[in-house]
Parts: sequence; C-alpha cells; structure tokens
Amino acid sequence: MRLVLFGATGMLGSGALIECLAHPDVEAVLSVGRRPCGVAHGKLEEIVHQDLFDYRTVRSRLEGHDACLYCVGVSSVGMSETDYRRVTYEMTLRAAEALLEANRGLSFCYISGAGADATEQSRLMWAREKGRIENRLRVTPFKAVWLFRPGFVQPVKGVRSRTRLYNAVYGGLKPLYPVLERVAPSRVTTTEKLGLAMIRAARDGAPEPVLQNRDINELAGAELGCDPQHDAPPLQERRYAM
Repeated sequence: MRLVLFGATGMLGSGALIECLAHPDVEAVLSVGRRPCGVAHGKLEEIVHQDLFDYRTVRSRLEGHDACLYCVGVSSVGMSETDYRRVTYEMTLRAAEALLEANRGLSFCYISGAGADATEQSRLMWAREKGRIENRLRVTPFKAVWLFRPGFVQPVKGVRSRTRLYNAVYGGLKPLYPVLERVAPSRVTTTEKLGLAMIRAARDGAPEPVLQNRDINELAGAELGCDPQHDAPPLQERRYAM
C-alpha cells in the first residue's frame, strides 16, 4: 500500500506514522503538513505545504496512492464555532477533494472522536462539527470511508504531546492504563492500536463504517495476530503536538 498521512506532527498522526513505517504491507508514506515531521526513513516522503486549503501546486505529488490516513485535529477549547469548523470541516474537505482529484479508488480513514454527533444537533459544538464532517465524508466518492471515534488514547512507543498539560495527564494515567483496559475496554485505546486499526481498514476494510474504541481495538488485535513480530522502527523519541 501507498499511503498519504495528514497530521504526522500531531500525537495521533505520529503514532500512525510509526506503525506505517514498521508495517510490511506499507510500501510508502507521503506525509503532508505545514511542518516537517522530524523523521527520516526510507519509506517516507514529505510535502511541507503551508496552505492546507489549496493543493493545486502539489496535486501531482498526491497521485498514485491507495489510502489516506487523516489524523489532523485540534481541541475546541477556546475556539469559536466558526474557527473550529474551518479547521475541522473546511480544511478536511479541501484535503479530501484534492485527493479525489489525484487518485481513483482511494480509501479515506478519518480520526473523529468518541461522542461525535451524526445528527449535528448536539449541545456540544465539537460534537456537532465532527458529525458534520463525518456526514460529508460519507457521501464523497471514495472507494471507502472509515470513521474512527477513539475515546481516551494512551501514547506509546515514545509518542508525546508538546502540550505540557496533556503530557502530565498521560503520564499520570499510564500506570492505570492496564486497569482501564480491563474494566473499560470500550473507552480506551493506544496510539499503536489506532495506527494499526487504520492500516487494517485501509487494506482490508472494516465491519462497520463508524469504528468505536472496541472496534478499533479488535481491528488492531487482528492485525497484530497477522504479524506477531510487529515492532516499531528504531525512531528517536520526539515530541509531537496534539
């Protein structure tokens, strides 16, 4: 598979990148973002592109790919609905349109969030906007669209956020994660499992178009079962923005 990855400098995207570079079925990864991801690997090519609403100057470089892993996301805290919609809905849609123009038969894996509201009527602004872009993506002419709704995601394999508060939360919960995994498996996952689940869906599909935490963990478990020797590439530990 040849994959396009958006958001490789973010926590979830960096976790997906680790799994993609390690995976034997991933031939190449094209990272698209405003900043270099800071990783060197034989499979990896980067497009550093400042205007993520206009891809006309880089369209030819988007051609020849099998699937997109779209891992861009921001916290809605302190944002107006207009600004949050611009990043969550409009920017995602511009990327999707550019990929559709450049590739036939592309699958699109989108990281949404647990609680996204497909009715677009939630009292929570972020849930309405996540539901809005989910609904729009589902009617685009991709080969397939897979919507991932993770809940709490524990960073592993050296993945970190550049936000101190998030790092403190993740660090404090890390010893508790095995317990949370046992008592609330439908609410927790890891950056590794999320990355593997996206690869699995991109290659083989998934049972449902909307994938909750339990589905994510099951897909990841199936993928690990196919490749018991799976391990991360020897990447230097880095900090990533969430």
